Amino acid sequence: MDLREQKYLIVDDRLNAEPEIARWLWTFQDARQRTLSNLDGLDQATIDWLPPHNESSIGTVLYHLALIEADWLYSEVLEQPYPQEVVALFPYDHREAQGLLTQVQGFSLDQHLERLATVRKLVLDVFQRMSLEDFRRVRSLPDYDVTPEWVLHHLMQHEAEHRSQLGALRTAAERALSQPA
Repeated sequence: MDLREQKYLIVDDRLNAEPEIARWLWTFQDARQRTLSNLDGLDQATIDWLPPHNESSIGTVLYHLALIEADWLYSEVLEQPYPQEVVALFPYDHREAQGLLTQVQGFSLDQHLERLATVRKLVLDVFQRMSLEDFRRVRSLPDYDVTPEWVLHHLMQHEAEHRSQLGALRTAAERALSQPA
């Protein structure tokens, strides 16, 4: 008899009354769960390790993920400024003068995860109440037109790309930090 735990590989459509939005939200959450599972057990030195050539640290990438998610929510979907409690989550400018991501160090894994969870809750709160009509309503911004549906697609792609980066950074950091000085 096989006693292994069986996986649940079924899309859950209960995250919105509109099943199509619910399926998008489930995949959005699945992308986050995959990221979180790759972060398990990170120590502070690995989070803050600075790779060569001005590349981003793990902490910087986690900060960036949360900031970009908040930005798409408020700038594109809601078309409004960040509320003060969201501004407080991001004490650093997104980019340095040279255009690189601002290096973010000194936050624990729990602090990064809390920031990600706080922003994700804000996104879910908006999208779980959204009608299909609003989900597909075009927002006309100065440089482009966008729908909330496309925003979810973009955020999942963005997270998947950075999840790969996080894995490579973790491997490089753990290798570098295990080398004798």
